[in-house]
Amino acid sequence: MGMTVKDLSTDKLLVSPSILAADFARLGAEIERVCEAGCDLIHVDVMDGHFVPNISIGPPVVKSIRKSTDLVFDVHLMISDPMTYAEPFVKAGADHITFHLECTDTPEAVIAHIRTLGASVGICLKPGTPAETAFLYLDKVDLILVMTVEPGFGGQSFMADMMPKVRALKDEIKRRKLNVHLEVDGGLDASTVGAAARAGANMIVAGTSVFCNPEGAVRAVAVLHEAEKELY
Repeated sequence: MGMTVKDLSTDKLLVSPSILAADFARLGAEIERVCEAGCDLIHVDVMDGHFVPNISIGPPVVKSIRKSTDLVFDVHLMISDPMTYAEPFVKAGADHITFHLECTDTPEAVIAHIRTLGASVGICLKPGTPAETAFLYLDKVDLILVMTVEPGFGGQSFMADMMPKVRALKDEIKRRKLNVHLEVDGGLDASTVGAAARAGANMIVAGTSVFCNPEGAVRAVAVLHEAEKELY
């Protein structure tokens, strides 16, 4: 196990490009391209066709791309059974695992299990799940992920009405003086990153706006990083 999310500063704005938007025919080169462009970690979206209406990748793909970079693999499990699948992903090279609060009745058990694997751990909230649902677990995790689209497909439009939820979580994190990353995922680009930073998000997942940016990945990552000055 290399670095985890715990080793990254919560005071910086961190860019985590989602490989869901990469060209899968040349995935290793695509990852190297965004790493050279200055991203801070790599976001890996895992979908099971059950918890969300799409299927993406499994542990073999994570294992094969692990040699492309030493950056933290920020693995987002949009799956019904994170307890079963966390270990295969960590063994394949995941440094961090985020799972959905909505998919389990025993979040604390899943958090504890992921910790035993040596990875850092995050919890994710779908758009319809209130911020308060996560308050109980804030001191037990390293990251909270707020979905700013309905999970399942890349390339969707940013939901600005999720920003009060981000702010509520950030206020609670600050009130308790916790060292927890606040991540947003969905529709993040040059036009929406400022709103996310002002609400308190310090980790930005961006797929299409980085991998498919006509101005190139270097410019795309730099524009996102520029929002650090707006960080709440």
